[in-house]
This record gives sequence, C-alpha cells and structure tokens, in this order.
Amino acid sequence: MDYALIVAGGRGSRMKVDTPKQFLDLNGKPILYYTIQKFLAFDASLQIILVLPESEIQSGLFVNTYFPNEERISVAAGGETRFHSVQNGLLQIPEHEGIVYIHDGVRPFVANQVLLQCGELARKTGSAIPSLSLKDSLRRVDSEHNLSVNRDEYRIIQTPQTFRINEIKNAYTQSYQRHFTDEASVFEQIGNKITLTEGNEENIKITTPQDLQWARCYLSIENNHSEPPTTL
Repeated sequence: MDYALIVAGGRGSRMKVDTPKQFLDLNGKPILYYTIQKFLAFDASLQIILVLPESEIQSGLFVNTYFPNEERISVAAGGETRFHSVQNGLLQIPEHEGIVYIHDGVRPFVANQVLLQCGELARKTGSAIPSLSLKDSLRRVDSEHNLSVNRDEYRIIQTPQTFRINEIKNAYTQSYQRHFTDEASVFEQIGNKITLTEGNEENIKITTPQDLQWARCYLSIENNHSEPPTTL
C-alpha cells in the first residue's frame, strides 16, 4: 500500500499573521485543502497521513469541515522540527512495503506527472526527489568575500520527496541532527543514494504574502483553463 504523508504542523511566521499558513484562505478554502485534494484525486487507493499541530488535532475542525467522510485520511501530531513531524507521521504507517510521498502542506500545485515520475522512480531506486534547475546567477558569500559559482552544479529541491517505506522508516530511526533540513538529507545520512527527477515550476512552497498572491492568481486562471502566470 502507498501513502502520502502531508506535513502541515508549522506556524509560518514569515506570513506575519497569527493563522498558520497552511490554513490561510486560498480562493475560499485553506491552502491545505487543495494539497490534500491533489493526492486524493491522484490515486484512489492512496492513504493520507496528515501531520497537524496538536491544537488542530484536538479540535478536529479542519478535517471535520473539509473531509468529514473521507476514510483515507488519518492524522499525526507535529513535532518540534520537521524531522520530528515526519518521524511522527511515519510511525502511523504499519506497512514496510510500498512507497510514501512526503509533501509540504503548502505546496498545492504539484503536477500529476511529477507524482507519477516520483512513484515510478522511488519503486526502482528507493528515492525520488523533484528538483528544478536555477535560472539566476549565484554567488557564494562569506564574511569577507563573494565568489561566482556555476549554477549548473545546483538544483532547487521540491516535494513530494518519495521513498520506499521500509528504507525511509529505517532512516528515521536516527537521532535528529541540525543539518536535517529535508527528508533527503536524513535518507542519505545513512549511506542511501538520492535520485533526482524533474519537478514543476508551479509547485511553489507558499511561504510569503507574495507567494499567496501568486497562488490566488494561478488558481483562478487554472480554474478557467487558461495559461498560468509566470512563476515567482
């Protein structure tokens, strides 16, 4: 059986509002609603594990309001860091076979083709991480100097970071380390190989007010089946 572990346990301080960013309004519904709906529509057998803040789990408001009769959704409590939130979610998976898509709750525009690619590649290699090439020039900066670097040697990393269940569960038996900024960094720490695949530019992580403004525009245009706006 396959799973989608959707991480939505954060607060989103860069939005400069009290409401956690995953629950901010996006054209009439919370951002998180669209993210969950994307995975529900992608695969009718996919099981969803939703990692939420403790307070939201206790109230049950979000799931009861938007997915009251959806038996494929279960919840887990967010942790102190993303590492701990994902670790809590993985504990909800009883199986050791299959794959798990680990996705940011505030990335509602992942393309179906990316999900297909990630699933197929993770089954073959153990991991599949969507990524994009850089368009802008880069410079490496330290306290005294700055130096031009080759942007072709770098990739922008997205989610869903997808893995064979048994292998990612094993990786998360490690103790937390500060450089664990995503699931790939945890996975490779114990010697596993990371396999990159092509992401989609619309799959932005909604983090700032400007991101939210773009997302509202994109969703409106997508609903009208027109050309999408240029990605930020």
